[in-house]
Amino acid sequence: MEASPPRVTVAALQAMKRAGRKIVGVVAWDAPTAQIAERAGVDLLSVGDSVGVNLWGRAEDEEVSIDEILVCCAAVRRGAKRALVSCDVPGATVDAGTDATVGAALRLAQGGADMVKILGDPGLVAAVVGAGVPVFAELHGGKDRPVDKLVDKAKRLQDAGASLLDFRHSGPVAGPAVVAAVAIPVIGGLGGGAWLDGRVRLAQTALGYGAKWLDAKGETYVNTAKLALAAFAALVDDVRAGRQIKGD
Repeated sequence: MEASPPRVTVAALQAMKRAGRKIVGVVAWDAPTAQIAERAGVDLLSVGDSVGVNLWGRAEDEEVSIDEILVCCAAVRRGAKRALVSCDVPGATVDAGTDATVGAALRLAQGGADMVKILGDPGLVAAVVGAGVPVFAELHGGKDRPVDKLVDKAKRLQDAGASLLDFRHSGPVAGPAVVAAVAIPVIGGLGGGAWLDGRVRLAQTALGYGAKWLDAKGETYVNTAKLALAAFAALVDDVRAGRQIKGD
């Protein structure tokens, strides 16, 4: 029997930063996507609370519960044999305070998470790390955020025990400054670039999956929505014509 590949660890990701090797992450919520992304060589699978909007069709401001995240976290863990799995602590849980956040982090760790992602408050990071759960801390940039303050916040998150930073809307000025200021990997999706230690991309975006991609003008790696539309149309034609359908 072929041996299973070694699991990607937090230490391995941190070593990748030191070696100058870019980290690749994908946001996923199900086992099949996790399996495919892992086979492609992804290092990190991030189970985001963005599942509510992007997969379940919820409104932007409709919260995802910790119980719902746990279902997705367990699914991705079942699909991932090698990649490191990070699961979000939902915003409403974080807003409920330290005890709620630590409790949720412990539940996610028991449910398959190698680390948890929380919006970057150094006190919360320290509490979760103190409970034995590694933290992927989220840091928000933007053109109105002074670079020195972002660097200071990144250092405080690192000092609190964060293992990685998810730097959103980093930009080409603050991004390199934060990367240089901390020893832990700084990766990001929205508003990121080659200046970071790695990138995270939503699986749905990389695959062009979802009805919005049927008429989208933006470039992605494949337009699965159009392929799916053609496949469903062919299925409809076969059934209407009394032909045997494919896949039996």
